[in-house]
Amino acid sequence: MLDLLLRNVRALTMRDEAPRAHTVGVLGGRIVGVDDEVADLSARTVVDCGGAVLTPGFTDAHNHMVWYGLSLAELDLSKCRTLDELYDTVAARAAQLPSDAWVVGSQYDDFVLGRHPERAALDRAGGGRPVWLKHRSAHMCVASSAILDKAGILDGSAPVPEGGVVERDTAGEATGLLAEQAQQLVDALVKPYPVDELAEAIARAAKVYATEGLTHVTEAGIGGGWIGHSPAEAAAYQLARQRGELTARVELMPAADVLHPLAEELVGLDLGLRSGFGDDRLRIGPMKIFTDGALSSRTAAVTEPFEGGGGLGVLGDDPEVLRARILAAHRSGWRVAAHAIGDRAIDLTIDAFEQAQREFPRPGVRHRIEHAAMVRPDQLPRLAALDVVPVPQARFLYEIGDTIRAALGDARVPWVYRHRSFLDAGLRVPASSDRPCVGTGAPLAGMRNMVERTTSGGVVLAQDERVDATEALRAFTTHAAYAGGLEHRRGRIEAGMDADLVLLDDDPTTVPSSAIDGVGVLATFVGGEAVYGGEKLTYARGGAG
Repeated sequence: MLDLLLRNVRALTMRDEAPRAHTVGVLGGRIVGVDDEVADLSARTVVDCGGAVLTPGFTDAHNHMVWYGLSLAELDLSKCRTLDELYDTVAARAAQLPSDAWVVGSQYDDFVLGRHPERAALDRAGGGRPVWLKHRSAHMCVASSAILDKAGILDGSAPVPEGGVVERDTAGEATGLLAEQAQQLVDALVKPYPVDELAEAIARAAKVYATEGLTHVTEAGIGGGWIGHSPAEAAAYQLARQRGELTARVELMPAADVLHPLAEELVGLDLGLRSGFGDDRLRIGPMKIFTDGALSSRTAAVTEPFEGGGGLGVLGDDPEVLRARILAAHRSGWRVAAHAIGDRAIDLTIDAFEQAQREFPRPGVRHRIEHAAMVRPDQLPRLAALDVVPVPQARFLYEIGDTIRAALGDARVPWVYRHRSFLDAGLRVPASSDRPCVGTGAPLAGMRNMVERTTSGGVVLAQDERVDATEALRAFTTHAAYAGGLEHRRGRIEAGMDADLVLLDDDPTTVPSSAIDGVGVLATFVGGEAVYGGEKLTYARGGAG
């Protein structure tokens, strides 16, 4: 007897040889068959899906789940259109807090506001309270005097970390703006977060993810650096799972900062743990290495200056240190996820991957380049030769595309957040959001952005990089599974696959592109269990399908 039988569905199986199905059977958390393979079998639970569309569960290959969960409890600045509106929002929140409490906000956009918030204005708006506002890119933040003083920034006593920027005015005074690794100076005042608080943040995020059809996510950096929240961050995921509040399957990327030397010139976590340790619900993924910054902050490492005299950006560390770090991780059995946005950083990363494979061959390792935001034509065949997985974020095109265009100029726009060129080169392109860094992380919104590539200002960026809706869906399913080395378990609707499924009220591959993000998620299943929408399904009595 089956555990679950889904009848009367329009299943998009993502199988070229059998792209559609109408009945799906589940046993022990796995799909055991479709259509005639299961139609006559009895089941404990039978659902009449009323002709709804069924797809494999969606995967976000690069997100920040803890960070997003924490942000849900922070002051949302994404709707602020002027600096005065932002300061008023900060002042209103400050008035509700004790005199020594921190005012923490996120998602402000200097491109919309006209410039970054200023330290003196934050001092006034917060009434002297510590005020910490995070840029939507996550690569910058601004802080009030109370924080800068405590961090040793005002008097210059705190050394600026390699790869970090503390902005100062012409008089040498800190403006309050901190970029890249310099954010660690503020992080040090609030971290580590308690494990219980992080577990609660994970639970908040998981509830949202389930409503969006997400069944698997990759947490892109935990444990250390400015991206991590606690040395015990993995324990927070274990706690959320123990409480039954981690509904999605999660792959964890440890930040390179938490790795240390092991025997025989190897690097890793204690006990030699590395990529792949764990189970089908929670496991260790690649090691995360930052090689540069971001385009919106003009800190990405580029080969030609940003428009308007913006310089060449910054590398995350000395080039030889970065190369050695990648080489050691590869030799130690890790998959590497290198954050590389500018073409100069991508050159460095490709060179390191090539050296690693030459000196310590590991066929099929599937190293990744997170973002791969600015890839020159000559870099495409080098990526393909190494079977590197590029992990771009199409949603950035809408949210910050106009900012990126202004920073790079029209001549380099065709290189930005490629998709079609990656596919034509023979690469798999998994979908990801980088949530909460820029706007929504909803998969269906991301699919629309892949198809349209239109900025919030209405400009189409690199039209030749568009893909159709079926390919966009493949990015969230089959290609995302490939990126994690799990194409034998996820990404298709067929016997043997995990029963991670999404029930939709329309077909995202056939509706107009402008309607893709309006398709509704009716239910989300992980391992055959409804983690969202189960109470709304139409159940029949168990019995013959």
